[in-house]
Amino acid sequence: MISLILFLIILGTIVLIHEFGHFIFSKMFGVYVYEYSIGMGKKIWSKKPEGSETEYSIRMIPIGGFVRLAGEEGEDGDKSVPKDRKLYNKSFWQRFLIFFMGPGFNMLLAFITLVVSCLIFGASIATTTLASVTPEYPAYKAGMRDGDVLLAVNGEKISTWTQARIKIGTVKSGATINFKLKDTNGDIKNVSVTPNKVVDDDGNETYVYGVGSKTEKYKGFVDSFKYGFLETRGIILSMVDTVKYLFTGRLGVNDLSGPVGIYEVVDSQAKYGVANLLYLLAYLSVNVGIINLIPFPAFDGGHILFLLIEKIRRKPVSANVEATITGIGFVLLMLLMVYVTFHDVFNLIK
Repeated sequence: MISLILFLIILGTIVLIHEFGHFIFSKMFGVYVYEYSIGMGKKIWSKKPEGSETEYSIRMIPIGGFVRLAGEEGEDGDKSVPKDRKLYNKSFWQRFLIFFMGPGFNMLLAFITLVVSCLIFGASIATTTLASVTPEYPAYKAGMRDGDVLLAVNGEKISTWTQARIKIGTVKSGATINFKLKDTNGDIKNVSVTPNKVVDDDGNETYVYGVGSKTEKYKGFVDSFKYGFLETRGIILSMVDTVKYLFTGRLGVNDLSGPVGIYEVVDSQAKYGVANLLYLLAYLSVNVGIINLIPFPAFDGGHILFLLIEKIRRKPVSANVEATITGIGFVLLMLLMVYVTFHDVFNLIK
């Protein structure tokens, strides 16, 4: 029960802040806001303050949310709202910021959460400097040493250790990996490492390269802001790589997690304390932000794509065409969500 409450708080916070980004910039630019809703489906609570144009609501399904704007789908026939307060009559940059600031506020939430967590608990970051590279592992035998700085994995540049782990984790099992490094003398070297296969008592196979990293600890006011920036940046970079690998086939649909999978992660992380839950909140918030920036209909990135097309064509895409494409995108998104949810449930009970 506690895990369910934590799950709803984490998901609700991410959605609330995401939609608040859209909401506050819509208000800032004078767009008429009909509704600010958390959740989807049937309303279970709503309130329209006296003198307010906006209805605030909570809906039954605690996944997602929306801000309903006047003129969001072109001319809507609502004559009660002045034309200059409708979204389609705002400038390119105003509309861009309204769509972008949902994901933007997700990044801000992650940064603030990580700063607060570090202030309270302290934190550490795995760096790209190698450590614990011992003689019995393939990495040492190939020429990697403590103090080497990792620059690239299989020709792909890396800036964080998390990026390196993703790139290593998405290669074919047992494959040789090429590493580009800078040693303690500043010289560049390239090494190829073929992992050792390790089989446990249950017959499970794993492949060991023997590459570890040095960690840096952060504590105090100034360090907390530095940590918040570096870790938010690291999560963003790793998420961008993940999205790229989904489109290139290095990761598949079965590697995605839906609400059930996220609940399982919340349940497991709750056992390790508040600091882990705060990190999970930041991590998921960045994930939601990056995913929403994908130029796919029904995402904020899809709206931004239509804006860019309008800028290039010097005239807007037909409202009917945009609405149709967005509707198809939404249906496909729901089908993907259903598939991922069933996959999560199958993994849970198998």
